Amino acid sequence: MIRPKTTTLGAFEAKNRLSELIERVSKGESVVITRHGTPIARLVPYDEGVERGQVQEAIAGLRKLRKGMRLRGLKLRDLIDEGRA
Repeated sequence: MIRPKTTTLGAFEAKNRLSELIERVSKGESVVITRHGTPIARLVPYDEGVERGQVQEAIAGLRKLRKGMRLRGLKLRDLIDEGRA
């Protein structure tokens, strides 16, 4: 799989070159914007993505799946804390 080119630049420079960056992104490039060297945003080409109906179907499927699930004596707080460890 060929990945599109990614450019990284600071927020101040990105602000000053926004029109150029939008043009580059429209041609498939990705731009990572940093603040003090830390990535804070990514400009990527727009993608229609998943249709709303598909998202709603997925949510309905998850709700159906969880119906009837029991913790069998376990405490939800303990499971949450365990997942954070």
